[in-house]
Amino acid sequence: MTFIYGGCAAPSFENRPFFQQEYAVQTHGRKTWFDHLVEVDPGAFKVDVASDYLQGPPARIAILPFTDEGSANFVVDKIPLSHRTGQLRLNWAWTDAQRFRRALDGYLAQREFTIINLDGIDAVLGRRGITDRNKLAQVPPQELGRWLDADAVVYGTLETYEAFYFGLFAGWHGRVGIRMVSTHSGEQLIRARGSRFDTNLMVALTPEDILINSAQNVLQLRDVNLARSEEETCREIVLRIPISQELVEQNRMAALAYIEDTSHR
Repeated sequence: MTFIYGGCAAPSFENRPFFQQEYAVQTHGRKTWFDHLVEVDPGAFKVDVASDYLQGPPARIAILPFTDEGSANFVVDKIPLSHRTGQLRLNWAWTDAQRFRRALDGYLAQREFTIINLDGIDAVLGRRGITDRNKLAQVPPQELGRWLDADAVVYGTLETYEAFYFGLFAGWHGRVGIRMVSTHSGEQLIRARGSRFDTNLMVALTPEDILINSAQNVLQLRDVNLARSEEETCREIVLRIPISQELVEQNRMAALAYIEDTSHR
């Protein structure tokens, strides 16, 4: 009976306090050369940061609507397998751009920035008649900052997202570019451009293996793998943006000041 009761006893967990040192904050999730080798990913990102970025980092960021420069069709090995036209093609171009935009929004929101709501941004731009890339390009960043109450705006271009399939080797290839621009000085704070290959290489030693694995590798072209590729692209870019301890401290002090203010009401 003692054994039975002992086996049913609630486990004793270690009480681990919050707010300890966090490791690999700027490297966890960022690919190394070994990751690129193992995943057969020749893609890379180049992120240029203004030399004075940390002297006046943007606290409030507005991620503007992104542009899709791709075909807005399902393309495999440069061959369109869908033939969208007219409004359907415009809808898909907007969909592709929005997916990447939301992914970037999510990773920037994990940082020390305050990210302005995307629906609010779109409502303001729509009310102002900014309905396409050309019209957006005509508005100075300083004016956008006043409209959106932002310290910086982010422009993005989805250059291509295409699938490729060569039997035992399949995957997605995406190429993107983003710019973060100060709405106070008009200075370019961040510029990032690069590509990502989300691949799958199957091993086969016999003709039967080649046939079976090639058929199975078609599953690499699922939409969920495209979503993972988009998210990884944004994570790789955001991890290359320096952390501003000044903004981190501002966020802490603002929260403490709010608590102090409400406690006296």
